[in-house]
Formats: sequence, structure tokens, C-alpha cells
Amino acid sequence: MNFDVVIAGGAMAGQALALSLANSGLSIAVIEPHNPNPELEADYHTRVSAITPKSEALLQSIGAWERIARKQAFSATRVWDQNSHGNLDFEIDGERDHLGHIIENDAIQRALFAALQDTSVVFLSAALNTMTQTGSGYQIQLDNQESIDCKLLIGADGARSRVRSLAGIEHSEHDYGQKAIVCNIRTDKPLEHTTWQRFLADSIIALLPLENNIASIVWSAENPLADELMALSANEFAERLAQGVEYRFGRFEVLSEIQAFPLIERSSKDYVQENLALIGDAAHNIHPLAGQGINLGFGDVLELSEQLKANIDNFSDYLVLRKYARARRLDNELMAKTMTGLNWIYKENSEPMRILRGLGMNLVNHTPLLKSFFQKHALGES
Repeated sequence: MNFDVVIAGGAMAGQALALSLANSGLSIAVIEPHNPNPELEADYHTRVSAITPKSEALLQSIGAWERIARKQAFSATRVWDQNSHGNLDFEIDGERDHLGHIIENDAIQRALFAALQDTSVVFLSAALNTMTQTGSGYQIQLDNQESIDCKLLIGADGARSRVRSLAGIEHSEHDYGQKAIVCNIRTDKPLEHTTWQRFLADSIIALLPLENNIASIVWSAENPLADELMALSANEFAERLAQGVEYRFGRFEVLSEIQAFPLIERSSKDYVQENLALIGDAAHNIHPLAGQGINLGFGDVLELSEQLKANIDNFSDYLVLRKYARARRLDNELMAKTMTGLNWIYKENSEPMRILRGLGMNLVNHTPLLKSFFQKHALGES
């Protein structure tokens, strides 16, 4: 089989790119060994994303947004610090009626898959086994013994990208020595269409509303604390969590399995090679502090699809791919370094740092120009 573009990885970024290119005249295949169309259960899944207006606009433009079965808009973000009495509040203004949406990753992926059913994009239920560069692209051997050829190979296959590895693209890793603990909870008091984040002396808690009294939580903690928390019963965990946010929402009830994931920042040395490009977590993945991971991936999708469509006659040319890489690397690395810096700032609890941190948060909170700058950056509008 021969295709113009083969996308290895059929999760959110891979499917979004396929849908973005579906009407370009290019023949496209998506390689995905797992189910690309996950079922939505009655209960919310624990893996969610905070989708910015910019990502929302992309999903609208490719026909996926209206297909998302459930999504919760939020109109404010509240951040408060245990040790410095600092506060930072972002709210809607005259330009918008929401700051973003909290959406299950599975709901986004399912909507993308549904939209792709109206296109000629081919899904191949297999895993990439080997790949060989040819004079005009790549020949790919799948684990089902099939062989396919393409002019452009896209690695959208996650943080442990096989495409990146087989292409010999080096990447850096920074292990934060932390885990992100995730689960869904029910609260006594309403979440007020607001995302909440509290910086503790030893960890960071984020509450992301799925309904008025149901939230997905991400508790980023140093490994020893994370292991201690994971050893608790559901009721004990709920009590520690409620205590961690000062019982602002009353008592909590855990509604799902409690899971933990190691936090590791990765950055690929190169995003592109001849006839090959990386997007999403295959190119970069960052600390979940601001929930920007998939938004960066959708930024890659937007930029790469625009470059390919604008240069459709030589879409696989290295110079075209380089334009994508140059456009995205600065934003992605700036966000990664910002997250690393913020993580360090809030881990450091010496008295001078606590004072400076609180002053800085309150200064931004009461300075409209500064506050607007940080809000637009968080919304992907910088």
C-alpha cells in the first residue's frame, strides 16, 4: 500500500492531524495498534485536559468540537499558595465568556474518530515494527506482516515514540522525581465553573471541574509523598486531599480508581528529518502544572498542517518541514522551561523565597497589564 502521509499514532494529536489534512488531496493512513475509538462510560474517565480557546478553535475548524459528547467550560482560575499568602486569579473579560474547557481525553479522541469516518483516511490496526528510508520517503513494516510506503512519516506515537527511536533522533529527559496522582472526586460544595490550584509546601493540587460537584484532580507530589498517598485507602486519600485545599469545598468522595504516573520532561533534539516529522508528546512532553500538554500538541498539528497544505506540491520536502520545526520549537521549549521554573519556585520554601513568591503572585494579581499578559500566555494567545 502506498500513501502520501502515514501517521504513526492514533490518539488525539495523530487523529487531529489526519483530520486537518483530510481535505488536502493527500492520501493518509493512521497506524494505531490500540482502539482509536474509546468507549465513553457513564462515569468520567480520569485522564482529562484543559482545552484552551485556541485548541477549541482548531477542533471546531476540523469538525470535531460539536461531536465532543461532554465538556465543562470554566470561567475562572484560582491559584493560592500555602506558605506565602499569595493569590492569583484569572477570570473572563469582555473578549470571551470562558477561559477553556475540561474534557476527558477519550471524549476528544472519540469525537475526532467520528469526524474521520466522513473522510478517506485509512486506519491500520497494527504497530509500526521497522521503517526504512527510501529515495522518496519511508517503507514501513507493520507487526501484522504488512508493508506500506509513504512520502512523509509523522511520529505521533507518544513520549516513548518508536518513530523517534528508529529515526535515531536524540532527546533529553528531566526526571522531576515526582508523580502525578489522578482520580475523580465528588465535592460537598460547588466548584463554581472554576479550576483551582493550591501550592503546598510539598506538592501541588489541581481541581478540574467536570460538573458542578465533580472534579478530576491532579496531585503532583515528590515520589516519597506520592507513594505514601497511594498507600492510603480511598477515604483516607479523600480526607488528605480535602485538607490540602483547606476544606474549601467541604468533604470529598473518591469516585474512581486512584492512579499515579511518573513526571518526566522530554524534548527531542530535532522535530524533523528528511521525510519525517514528530508532533505532540513524541516531540515534547512537559510537567502538567498548567495542563498545557495536549494544547502544545494541537499547536503542532495546526502549524504542520498549515505548512503542508501551503506547500502541497512539495509537502514532504525537508525545507517545508523545517518551517514547522522552527515555528514550534520556541513555544514548546519556552513552555517546558516555564513549567520547570514554576515547579522549582513552588518547591523552594525558604523564608526569602516564600516572601518573594507571595509578593510576585499578588503583584501580578493586582497589575492588569501583567495579569493580562500571563492570562493570554496560558490561553495560548501570546
